Amino acid sequence: MNFLAIAAIYRFEMQRFFRTLLQSFVSPVISTSLYFVVFGAAIGSRIDQVEGVSYGAFIVPGLIMLSVITQAISNASFGIYFPKFIGTIYELLSAPVNFLEIVIGYVGAAATKALFIGVVILATSALFVDVEIQHPGAMVAFLLLTCISFALFGFIIGIWAQNFEQLQLVPLLIVTPLVFLGGSFYSISMLPPFWQTVTLFNPVVYLISGFRWAFFGQADVSIGLSLLAIAGFTALCLFLIWRIFRTGYRIKS
Repeated sequence: MNFLAIAAIYRFEMQRFFRTLLQSFVSPVISTSLYFVVFGAAIGSRIDQVEGVSYGAFIVPGLIMLSVITQAISNASFGIYFPKFIGTIYELLSAPVNFLEIVIGYVGAAATKALFIGVVILATSALFVDVEIQHPGAMVAFLLLTCISFALFGFIIGIWAQNFEQLQLVPLLIVTPLVFLGGSFYSISMLPPFWQTVTLFNPVVYLISGFRWAFFGQADVSIGLSLLAIAGFTALCLFLIWRIFRTGYRIKS
């Protein structure tokens, strides 16, 4: 394992993040505040509690997941797409590094950025509501797994995309709606039985449910299913990336 190569890629990607640190810090703080104003104040004034938890506190895990998933995808996809766009990807492919070291460098940096955003949102949420974390270890584990798995997914999107429009296509038209419909701001138990069944086909439900359990000890689906879902998604992304580098799909052509 070439740790020097991994560190070089990781530092290069993180430097781009630190050059816009103020924007990276202020943006999630403002967006989180707006969510609490709109959902916490406007809707929360009409919904006192959800499953024994105040509505303002109830939306915190979903809000963190929403931001972490979108940030992990966008950072990883842009990180690998830009070298393709300007042609420097060929220098990387000709260097004495294997695909695993490339993936660890880019995905590690994207996951770190998403984790930073998640921590910022959690700290901002504490200014508005009392945030209780019953299972801090599980919370950290779910957060890390989500950052890594969706950074892998974003890496795949960055390789697949052939222009900047395609780079935003999947996150905007597929991922974001799935997150909003995955119980980010409500419990699926509030839905009619038919729509509860339909919602269970949304993979994001299992991530948000497990993450919310770490906070409040309550979940819409079992924790075992949540862990199985995120483990399966991570394994699928790793397999697809292996196939991409094995065949050279949209990298060497």
